[in-house]
Amino acid sequence: MQFKDIVGQEAVKKHLIQTVKDERISHAQLFLGPEGSGSLVLALAYAQYISCENKEEKDSCGLCSSCRKYNKLVHPDLHFSYPFFAKHKEDTALTFIEEWRKAFLANPYLGLDEWREQLSADNKQANINIAEAHSIISKLSLKPFESEYKVLILWLPEYLEKEGNALLKVIEEPSQKTLFLLVAQNQEQILNTIISRTQLVKIPKLKTQEIEDYLFNHKNIEQTKAKQVAYLSNGSLQTALHLLTHQENDYHDIFLNWLRACWGNNGLQIVTYTEGDLAKMGRENQKNFLRYGINLMRECTLFMAEAPGLIHIPEKELEFISKFSQVLSLAKAQAIANELEKAHYHIERNANPKILFLDVSLILVKILKFNTLRHTADSIIL
Repeated sequence: MQFKDIVGQEAVKKHLIQTVKDERISHAQLFLGPEGSGSLVLALAYAQYISCENKEEKDSCGLCSSCRKYNKLVHPDLHFSYPFFAKHKEDTALTFIEEWRKAFLANPYLGLDEWREQLSADNKQANINIAEAHSIISKLSLKPFESEYKVLILWLPEYLEKEGNALLKVIEEPSQKTLFLLVAQNQEQILNTIISRTQLVKIPKLKTQEIEDYLFNHKNIEQTKAKQVAYLSNGSLQTALHLLTHQENDYHDIFLNWLRACWGNNGLQIVTYTEGDLAKMGRENQKNFLRYGINLMRECTLFMAEAPGLIHIPEKELEFISKFSQVLSLAKAQAIANELEKAHYHIERNANPKILFLDVSLILVKILKFNTLRHTADSIIL
């Protein structure tokens, strides 16, 4: 993996390259960023750059023996650790290394859900067990085979529980030329004793424009669809790629027509939409459609709060919220978003879509037409 293959994150790339040039490579680093931001690929590109035999100014060469092995994830001095679903107490990450290589090479921005699909979970909880902790210690006690550094990339250390304490000594006092790269999403779930022994590398979520450009230029996605998918992705390339698999409709037009039917209290049209367009679009598309509506309502609240600097949406959506905000109060926008979030929750749990969307439609009629909001703890009352 080379830096040039990674979407966005130019400031992080520049920082990582500079640490190598300045010979300031910290032996234990925590790459902290949300899912889909590229934390894992940045860690791998960094390790490849360090091990490259013919480093270029801004990237590894991609051609030397080390780079070729890194590209296939088979370098003898590159080790991976990650959550897995152990069937036996002696199982380690190495037990699943072929599945890991296949999953990562197919999608370097993969999340835990996609990794789960590669394995037979058998309803087990993902974790990094004590056998894996001992395996890490054993691997890193060896001298490098080919490169100057031996590297361990530990993906999602949040799944290290008390077993993580077994790694403290080797993290704090590693053998010479050992590099720990921990790749995490939630700092609060990591053992404080591990955090205190690592140097933090913060990785922000991707910009909407960066995701749009990637989809258009590298995935050959039509511009309008690329804009909408990038908007829905909320800075996660993994989410964008997932949406591409399941998005079959133009959510903007469907959502706009649905709102119009609710605004006009048109019962026949509402039933037609709930039993037709909405109920038949498939569960993943229903979830994505509701996510689109939630995002749009949040943009409406920002627009009404006069925070234009925080609004970054396609022109079609911007035109909609500018008009809709003229007849919508802040309380109504927040109430609609709340109802859509509840609907998303229930769709994930296999609610009947016809009943669910009809119920939500009737609530939206009350909010939009009759200024009535649900009297619940998480709703705003007019």
